[in-house]
Amino acid sequence: MKTLLATLATFIFAATVAVAEMKHMDHSNMSMSDEQMEGAVHAKAVINSIGDGVANVTHDPIPEIGWPAMTMDLTVLENAQMMGEVAAGDEVTLMLVKGDDGMYAIGAMMPN
Repeated sequence: MKTLLATLATFIFAATVAVAEMKHMDHSNMSMSDEQMEGAVHAKAVINSIGDGVANVTHDPIPEIGWPAMTMDLTVLENAQMMGEVAAGDEVTLMLVKGDDGMYAIGAMMPN
């Protein structure tokens, strides 16, 4: 029982921290449709490499879209909001937006 309570408390703390960090992202000047913004999801990730409009990331699970934790290439949108310098090895919070093609791409990235 103690283990369950400790796990639950840890989860609640982590979720609270993640939500607080997401609120720091300024979405007001992003040139995305209301539909894209409404369907945007946030994820914690580590940047493995970034360049030429693509970032290779290892991200935590993203339950909102049914993705388990994984390493993958994601397109970085041309107008993506980059909040600070990001380099390989950095931990970041990503905002992923769903394109008309149904694929998710990075619409914003903030170092943690």
